[in-house]
Parts: sequence; structure tokens; C-alpha cells
Amino acid sequence: MIAYPVNINGIDVLARYSRRAVEEIFLPLLKTLADLRRQKGGRVVMMLAAPPGAGKSTLLSFLEQLAREQGLRGVQAIGMDGFHRRQEYLVSHKTKRGGQLIPMVAVKGAPVTFDLEALAERVKRVAAGETCGWPVYDRLLHNPVENALRVDGDIVLLEGNYLLLDRNGWRDLKACADYTVSIRADESLLRERLIERKIKTGVEKDAATQFVDFSDMPNVRLCLEKTMPADVQLTVDGQGDYHSITG
Repeated sequence: MIAYPVNINGIDVLARYSRRAVEEIFLPLLKTLADLRRQKGGRVVMMLAAPPGAGKSTLLSFLEQLAREQGLRGVQAIGMDGFHRRQEYLVSHKTKRGGQLIPMVAVKGAPVTFDLEALAERVKRVAAGETCGWPVYDRLLHNPVENALRVDGDIVLLEGNYLLLDRNGWRDLKACADYTVSIRADESLLRERLIERKIKTGVEKDAATQFVDFSDMPNVRLCLEKTMPADVQLTVDGQGDYHSITG
């Protein structure tokens, strides 16, 4: 196994990837993207869609490092979490859940709690090859940090829960991608990971469990049930190892 320590959105993570996954999945994926870049003669955008807790942010960070180690320049990883609506907006606005009006903050992470219009506008600019700012979400601040990154890569790896969501508005994002990847995982594994992640932000275990079950797990099920087909589909097992279903 290859150990990969990294800080993701303000949280320290120690990921491990098998050499088999690197050789059979990750390196071929990078080669495919590099080939697309040469054929296109311009920026290539890969979209990775996965449910909460599937390790997509960490994986793309690892792919970015792996590309550098392989001498592949211009690979840049970014995420859609920076387009969370700000905490003060989520606290002051409501949405429906189970037929009742509740504060948006209670279901933070659901599609309605993202600024889809702003995300779509920025993704189109990235797909057009522009150099532009990109927001990053900080889980300790509970808010996005505007223009925290400068997107200027030749191969941009964009991850997010709903990039391939089969819903009005969201499904239009796929047109901006040159290549797509999706990840599936068992619900129980994702629940365990999400609770652990919530605890790392300073939330007590009982409160973390309650939040994950009420807020995160419906989003997990939505992603598992309503993600459109991708060029490559992966699964992650209980040990955190990745396997290819297609591609």
C-alpha cells in the first residue's frame, strides 16, 4: 500500500492506495487524459462524481501528485465544495424535507444548498480554457474561501457529489467535461466515514451521528441512485481500495 498524508478542506487525512490500483486504474487514467489533451490541443476537464465520504477529494489530490511524479505537468485538482452557499445564507433560508420547512443549514450538503448558477458559470469558464479564480470550502470555517485557487492547468480534475446528477440544471454540467469518472461504495462504509469526518471538525459523536443520518445519508442515496453513467466507473471497498467496473 502507498500511504498518502494530506490536508483536505482543513482536515488531516491519511489515505492508502494499493499498488494494483495505481498500476491498473490511476496511471492508465492519467495517460488517457494526457492523450486527450494532445488530441484536443487545449485544456481537458475530467469530472469525478461520487457520494459523500467516498474519498473523491483525497483521490484527486493523490492523482495530482502522481502526475507530477510521472513527469505529467499541468494537472490540477479542484472541487465543487467551494460553491456551498455561505453559512449565514443557510441559517436564514429554508427548504422542504419530509413535507416540512426546515433551515437549509440542517441539510447542508444537499443539492439545494449549493449555488448551482455560480458553479455552472465557473465550470464553463474553466472548460473554455480561461485562467480564473476558484473557491475552496474550509470545513473548520464552515464557509467557502473565495478565489483561494487559480485555475490554470492543462488537465483540470474537478470533483463533486453532484457533477453527474441526473436532475434539471445539474445534468447540464456534464457537457463541460471531456471525460467522466464515478465512484460507488457501500452505504454503511460511507456512513462510518462521514461520522468520523464530522467528529474531526469538533462535533461530539452523538451529534455527528445524528447529523449524518439526517443530512448526509439522503445525499449519499441520491448520488448512488441518480448519478449518470460515466466513462469510467469505480468502486471503493471496505479497506479503501479502488476497483474498476468499466473502462
